[in-house]
Amino acid sequence: MATNALRSLWAEPRPANAPDLGPRDWALVAVLICWSAVEAVFRQDLAPGPLQLLAVLAFLGPLLWRRTHPLAAVVISCGTLTIVEFVRILTGSQGAMVNSTLAVLILAYALFRWGSGREAACGLGVILLWLAIMTTRGADDVTPAEAVAGYAFFLFAGALGAAIRYRAKIRVRDIDQAKARERELLARELHDTVAHHVSGIAIQAQAGRAIVASHPERAAEALAVIEDAATRTLTELRAIVGVLRTQDTGFAPQPGVAEVGQLATDGRALPCVEVTLAGDFDDLSPAVGAAIYRLAQESITNARRHARHATQVTVAVTGDADQIRLTIDDDGSFAGGRAAPAGYGLVGMRERASLLGGTFHAGPAAERGWRVEAVLPRTGTPR
Repeated sequence: MATNALRSLWAEPRPANAPDLGPRDWALVAVLICWSAVEAVFRQDLAPGPLQLLAVLAFLGPLLWRRTHPLAAVVISCGTLTIVEFVRILTGSQGAMVNSTLAVLILAYALFRWGSGREAACGLGVILLWLAIMTTRGADDVTPAEAVAGYAFFLFAGALGAAIRYRAKIRVRDIDQAKARERELLARELHDTVAHHVSGIAIQAQAGRAIVASHPERAAEALAVIEDAATRTLTELRAIVGVLRTQDTGFAPQPGVAEVGQLATDGRALPCVEVTLAGDFDDLSPAVGAAIYRLAQESITNARRHARHATQVTVAVTGDADQIRLTIDDDGSFAGGRAAPAGYGLVGMRERASLLGGTFHAGPAAERGWRVEAVLPRTGTPR
């Protein structure tokens, strides 16, 4: 398990969209420059000026690109500081260096926050090497407990960067999942809208072509129905596409139980759709009302598509104190006595009911035709 975790860390890619260099970065560098200047003025035990200048440039300059090139920033900063310490050891130079702890802590944080797994591992080795040199250099003044605390301090900075990186990764994943769910819902709405209206248009067009020669006035009526259905389809499509194209969209109310009655048709359009509403529909969750409408709409569309010789579709919506029951029956038959293969329509209907904590069933009726039953709680509480 530990080996797999190390391999996962080593293969971790670099996070995308690192922030660009901004005023806060320049302000950070300016504050550290001022701190180094104050330290150089008030401390009398510092090493010679050229070494101090090289050290300041080494741990301040790389801070400006710590997000875009975290490993390079750590290597330049800690590598230069390590070389300076080696030179001081070899030449026997006395005096202390300006404090670079805060800058290296920031680089350790940035290394695990913005670097890839390989960069974090390599950069951590460079930082630990620098810490080892620093500890050896001041071995007379540093106790073992202080040395351990120093290592823990820098490791904590790296761990903090890794934790914030993980949190940002989880947030990005949650946002992507939310977008995927929203796309699925919009695709379902688009399917319901287009399938229902286009099926009606196709049926009316077939009827008009069949009777245009013998009953031209009825063919004109069919054309009027087609025009009305096409207009409504375009209106709903524009509303859905508008949601996809803009963030600031005025949302029209979703159709609900009251609009289910609009799905009824007279005997001139086969199959005839009869809608019955019974019970209490007050204080009904809007999501449940919209789901009832879409389930009824999709069921009627499926009956028109797949129920052979169907003359009647009966839609019954019943509301009681706890739940809403939707039942759709048709008197048609299916090719070969079997139901057509399940497509996205039935899948979407089942998902709608499940998301709202309800149940859904579709299958052959006891005597003839096809039955769809859905039971949804009035509050629409998801499971």
